[in-house]
Amino acid sequence: EPARLRPMTELAHALRDTLLALTRIASPIGEEAELCDHVEERLASTLGGDAITRFHDSLIVHAAPRPGAPRIALVGHLDTVRTRHDGPARVEGNRLYGAGAADMKSGLAIMIELVERLDLSALPCDLTLIFYEREEGPFEENRLGPILDTHPDLHELDLAVCLEPSDNQMQLGAMGSIHATLTFQGRTAHSARPWQGENALYKAASFIQSLQQREPHDVELDGYVFREVMTPTLIQGGRARNVVPGEAELNVNYRFAPGRTPEEAFAELRELAGEQCKIQATDLSPAGHPHASNPYVTHLATCGVNGVRSKQAWTDVARFDSIGVAGVNLGPGTAAQAHQPNEYTELDDLVDGYAIFERFFTRADDSPFYR
Repeated sequence: EPARLRPMTELAHALRDTLLALTRIASPIGEEAELCDHVEERLASTLGGDAITRFHDSLIVHAAPRPGAPRIALVGHLDTVRTRHDGPARVEGNRLYGAGAADMKSGLAIMIELVERLDLSALPCDLTLIFYEREEGPFEENRLGPILDTHPDLHELDLAVCLEPSDNQMQLGAMGSIHATLTFQGRTAHSARPWQGENALYKAASFIQSLQQREPHDVELDGYVFREVMTPTLIQGGRARNVVPGEAELNVNYRFAPGRTPEEAFAELRELAGEQCKIQATDLSPAGHPHASNPYVTHLATCGVNGVRSKQAWTDVARFDSIGVAGVNLGPGTAAQAHQPNEYTELDDLVDGYAIFERFFTRADDSPFYR
């Protein structure tokens, strides 16, 4: 059941209305233009158009340029996965329902409200916002990569915060991710005489069983544990109901800890598969280190976050890590609602999330911004 409602402050109303406006604009992956237009127009009214660089249907927003000051970026993707929703975006009690409400338009709402509410001239840092497209698809199609490639000044950031849904918990690092297709060859035959053929599904099943028996491998970095796992996720094979399948394809997803390249992790999977099948990598995403001792990370951890842990999934924190920029995951979205039908997020968490970032940028005691 929804939590008991808090009294709605002016900030709570504004955050709710901003998130509702964002979720009312459909932005499934590849269709982000309308939402990008909306965010660009709104921020231009506050900052002026010169502060905003449009890159396809992504935005780089120089909210508070301050040469020589620590450089912080808040980062959020505009796209959502395609899910089923019973009706339009709406508020019911303490929950706001709509595609992307949790993942991650709640984070976008905080980014927008921060720029409109903070005294940007008084910030102790150089603040950049990045709104980007195509995160919810293959690594190579994610537009953040080209943004970082074509804007080398972003390689000088001191911290990038990805506002992925995390229930306001700060999550360090990111698991790397490999998708690979394993092709098992057999020999077709009539299903009434299976001994005349060689069933490729049995070969795939044998490998799946070996993965089931494989224990997760824990890797500790900076005092945080990352759990490596290999998981079969898709299988297909056969061409008719009465034919022994002569080929079967299996997708295996390997989540690996920071400290290895995707190529090194794929080599491990290839060795495990051995000669029993052909194997081809289809998506290679790097892992990201936790950066637990970074002074801006440790400061953020004291600003009211809902705990600190490692990230047992992939996010674009890994992409920042690959260019030498420390990154963390921290967003108000209800994590368990990401990619769900009738996705929602808790409005109280939106207010709490805003307060965390406000403290991060404005609290002077024991802050690395003022040392």
